[in-house]
Amino acid sequence: MKSRQKIVVLSGAGISAESGIPTFRASDGLWENHRIEDVATPEAWQRNPDLVQDFYNQRRKQALSVQPNAGHLALVKLEDYFDVTVITQNVDNLHEKAGSSNVIHLHGELFKSRSTKDPNLVYDIDGWELKRGDLCAKGSQLRPHIVWFGEAVPMMDVALDITHEADIFIVVGTSLNVYPAAGLVYAVGKGVPIYVVDPNSPDVHGRSTVTYIVEPATIGLTKLADQLIETTRVS
Repeated sequence: MKSRQKIVVLSGAGISAESGIPTFRASDGLWENHRIEDVATPEAWQRNPDLVQDFYNQRRKQALSVQPNAGHLALVKLEDYFDVTVITQNVDNLHEKAGSSNVIHLHGELFKSRSTKDPNLVYDIDGWELKRGDLCAKGSQLRPHIVWFGEAVPMMDVALDITHEADIFIVVGTSLNVYPAAGLVYAVGKGVPIYVVDPNSPDVHGRSTVTYIVEPATIGLTKLADQLIETTRVS
C-alpha cells in the first residue's frame, strides 16, 4: 500500500482571527491596548508580573469563547488522506479543538503554564486564570507557557526537521515577517509544492513552486483541501 504524502502546514494569526481572536499586533502597534514590551517580554515579567498574568488570563478567557472555523476544519479533513502536521505560530488551541492530531506550537501554548525555576515543568491550566501564588512542584511561581520576545524558540529544531520531510507545504494566515518561524518556508525541499493561503498574499522569494491562493483561510483552505483530496482519488 502506498504511504501517504506528508503535508506540513505553517499557520499564523490570520486563521485564528477568523474565529474572533484579534491578530497579534494592530496597526497602532499595540496588542489589546498594551505595548508589546509591557506584556510579552521577560523584562515585562520582572517589572510587573501581575500585569502580565492578567493580560494572558484575559487572552485565555477570550479564547474559551471562540470556536474553530472552516479553515481549521479543512486541515482536519486532510488527515483522512494525508499525513498532516500543523506547525503554528498561534498560542491558542483552536487547531486541537478542531481535531488536528499533530500540532507543534512554536510560540508556546496559552492554556499551559510553566515553572519559573525549571522550564521542563509544564502544566495544563484548568479554566482561564493563572494567579500569583500558583506554584510548580519545586515551589516557584508559574508563568504563562509562552515564548516571549527575546526568548529562544525551543520547538524550532523539531519544526525544521518536520519541514524537511514535507511533500506539500501550506502557509496560511501569516505575513511571513516573524522569524525564525518565517524561515521554515525556505527549508522546504527543492521542488516541493508550496501553497500560500492569505488575502494579503505574502511573497515567498526565490521559489518556483509557489501557488498563491488570495483568500481568507475559511475559503482558501476549504478549496485547497478539496483540490488536494481530489488528486489522491484520481492518482
